Amino acid sequence: MNKRSIEEFMRVMIPEALGEELVIEEIPNGVNIQIAGRKAKFCYSDLGKAVDDQKQTMVKLALLKAYQKDYVWGGLMGVRPSKIVRRFLREGFSYEETARHLEEFYLVKKEKAELLVEIVKKEERFLHRGASNLYVGIPFCPSKCSYCSFASYEITGGVGKYYREFVSTLEKEIRLTGEELRRNPQKIESIYFGGGTPSTLTEEDLEQILKVFREEIDFRDVKEFTFEAGREDSITRKKLEILKKYGVDRVSLNPQSFQEKTLKKVNRKFNRAHFEEVYQDCKKLGFIINMDFILGLPEESTEDMIDSLEQLKKFEVENITLHSLAFKRASKLAKGSQEREKIDRKRLEESIASLMKEKQLEPYYLYRQKNMLDWGENIGYAKLGTESIFNMEMIEENQNTIALGGGGISKVVVEEENGHDYIERFVNPKDPALYIREMEKRQEQKFALFKKYREGKYEV
Repeated sequence: MNKRSIEEFMRVMIPEALGEELVIEEIPNGVNIQIAGRKAKFCYSDLGKAVDDQKQTMVKLALLKAYQKDYVWGGLMGVRPSKIVRRFLREGFSYEETARHLEEFYLVKKEKAELLVEIVKKEERFLHRGASNLYVGIPFCPSKCSYCSFASYEITGGVGKYYREFVSTLEKEIRLTGEELRRNPQKIESIYFGGGTPSTLTEEDLEQILKVFREEIDFRDVKEFTFEAGREDSITRKKLEILKKYGVDRVSLNPQSFQEKTLKKVNRKFNRAHFEEVYQDCKKLGFIINMDFILGLPEESTEDMIDSLEQLKKFEVENITLHSLAFKRASKLAKGSQEREKIDRKRLEESIASLMKEKQLEPYYLYRQKNMLDWGENIGYAKLGTESIFNMEMIEENQNTIALGGGGISKVVVEEENGHDYIERFVNPKDPALYIREMEKRQEQKFALFKKYREGKYEV
């Protein structure tokens, strides 16, 4: 058994068990464990290739029983629980059997097991292994939110001096990518400009980048083009018109909360009147609109979150994404000693369900993080026919990703015979100075990975 894997499970799920001696006895179809004067037994029928190292997984589940841990996601600790569902389906289990094994083997609560299976059912209609997606990272923001761990730098800070050269380098990278894709075509299905805050680009730079992008990238197979507009304080009517001119059809407006005291606390400027003006402009221009909200921001009560959800009802949006706040090591919140309010999960989930029913939005993708509030999840909701292909493909790691710009992560996905995917990643520097200095060299290294993929030289 992998001792390190079990220790990592304890660190995240049962920190009080760390350092205690763990005695494991393997028995037919199960395990007995002893730890710190506690005993537990976990038995289950053989699930075959649907579960990697079933005995080791049962040790982890026995640990939960020994310490009487009762999490809504049971023993699932990974970011992408839907991959477990897909594994069961590949091994011939039905949706109903898979949901039952999530509950009985992984100890996932019934409502979460059903949610997960329903999302996988929906995704099956959209996922397309034969295509690729393209991501462009703009690593600048008007200000750095204290909860953020993404590749982003304040445009007015010291790193802002690299902005002009970053834009020039990105333009060059787009042209080099266009040349490579003409030599070795890939079917690009979805495009996403993220960051950072892409709308930090000036109107002139935004137009130039998108103009070059449309000149260099073949759009014949593109089904959606998303721009993460993000914060209202960096968006203008002119920028939205430029996006529309160059074929962007989806934008994300991300208030994160409608509680102004909270936004001030996390260093995020917010002008409600201007936000509503931006929203109206997006509607008039015909964009599919997503709004992001974060549940669990510092000092927000259950009432605060429910109030934000109530305020959201006035906006006619096609997509809503709800994030449970995870304290990541790179964020200022994680480095401080922020306390979060005790959240009434039941009331909050009832409010979410009511909102989504009223808006006729259904869940279509889901992912988790280790340090999430109350073992929650990030869920994207959408009106039928407005689901984001890029979000589904990225979360499922189903397609190759060509990533440009600061902090972009390219991926090559190779299907293995045992049902797993082998994934190789190549990361662009998130630091603008390093990106500027190394772009051309890294561009060659990145496309060497895709060459290896085309030639079938991955041994998996």
